[in-house]
Amino acid sequence: MSVLIEQLNKAYFWDIDIAQIDDLKSKRLIIERVMNYGNLHEIKLIKEFYGTKVITSALCKLNYIDPKTLNFISLLFHIPKSKFKCYTRRQLTNQPWNY
Repeated sequence: MSVLIEQLNKAYFWDIDIAQIDDLKSKRLIIERVMNYGNLHEIKLIKEFYGTKVITSALCKLNYIDPKTLNFISLLFHIPKSKFKCYTRRQLTNQPWNY
């Protein structure tokens, strides 16, 4: 198990074998889980490990981020919501109750 994974809450990776997670190959998964479920200390850990550029690039490509997390990420990294794939996809999808 990697040094980074040892410092994170194991509950974030409930659906996969944690011993098989590689820090570099699974960076999108690690970033997604920590940003959705982690605390500020864990967010700081991944920022130090991956760097802001890698994290923001991965987050902008995600298909889904819950609205509260998206607001937090947008403010934390000073990125407009319109730069996130999940935000633009949601805006393009018409919901039946929005007519």
